Amino acid sequence: MTSRKCRSADPPQEVPERPAGPQPFDWQAEVAVVAERNAPDPVWWEALEKITAPALVIGGGETSHIPQGHLDELVERLPDARLVTVEGAGHLVHEERPGEFLAAVNSFLAPRP
Repeated sequence: MTSRKCRSADPPQEVPERPAGPQPFDWQAEVAVVAERNAPDPVWWEALEKITAPALVIGGGETSHIPQGHLDELVERLPDARLVTVEGAGHLVHEERPGEFLAAVNSFLAPRP
């Protein structure tokens, strides 16, 4: 395993102001995600080794704003993880390539012999 620590966002993401009116999602979750991205707790990175459930990590390839190498490092830390890369899908793989996204998820969830 690498000893890499989780990286802070560079540059830090600004916490957007709450839009007026009701939101179709939990606005506080948005604030929490931005805060964690800007200053991640290093404990979570070390805790990945303790996850015992199989994990599927889907990346969108080089067009994603998340570097593919970061996903490789994440999968290396998880004891039972599989990485599927959908090249050219960007960050929103499920929206840009729904067929390939569903194929990866269905394959992962299929009973193993």
